[in-house]
Amino acid sequence: MNDNHGLLITHQREKLINVMVYFAQHTQKCGKVKLFKLMYFLDFEHYKQIGRSVTGLNYYAWPLGPVPVALYAEFDVPAADMVNCIHFEARSVKNGVMIYIQPVAEFDKSHFSQRELRLMQTLASTYHEASAEDLIEATHLEPKPWQRVYIQQGKKLQLIPYEYALTSVEKEVVNELSQAHQEMLSNFL
Repeated sequence: MNDNHGLLITHQREKLINVMVYFAQHTQKCGKVKLFKLMYFLDFEHYKQIGRSVTGLNYYAWPLGPVPVALYAEFDVPAADMVNCIHFEARSVKNGVMIYIQPVAEFDKSHFSQRELRLMQTLASTYHEASAEDLIEATHLEPKPWQRVYIQQGKKLQLIPYEYALTSVEKEVVNELSQAHQEMLSNFL
C-alpha cells in the first residue's frame, strides 16, 4: 500500500474528530443523538452539493433516524485520538441517560474547505438550541433519505445511500463532480 493512502485515511479521521469538536463547541446540549443528526445533515448536504461526504461515514436507517454505525460502536470504547479531543459524559435525563459530548481540544479548521466550514456554521446556527428530539423529527421529514429507506422501502437498519439526497438532475451533476474527485485522488495513490 502506498504511504499516501495512509495519509488520506489519517486526514479523514482528523476531519471526523474535528467535526465532533466543532458541533460540541458550537451547539448547546450536544449529546450523541444530536451529534449524529448534525453529522448526517452535514454529510448529506455536502454530498448533495459536490458528490462526497465530509466525514466519510455511512449512515443506517434506525428507528430514531440515521445513525453512523461505525461511530456509534466506537462510543463504547473510543480510540485514543478521539479521547484526546472529546470527553464523553453520561448524564441522567428524564428519559434515561444522555451521552454528553464535551470538546477537550480546539477545533482545527485547516482540515476543511470553505464550503465545509460554511455548512458546519449554518447547521450549528440553525440547530444551536435544538434538542435531540427536534433533530430526530427533522430527519424523519419527507423526502429525506432516512424516510425513503425506513418508511417508504421498509428497510430497517439498512444503509442510507447518499444518492437519495439528490434529484435526478442533481445526481448527474454530482456523478461528474465525484468522478473528477476520484480521478484527482488516484493521482496521489
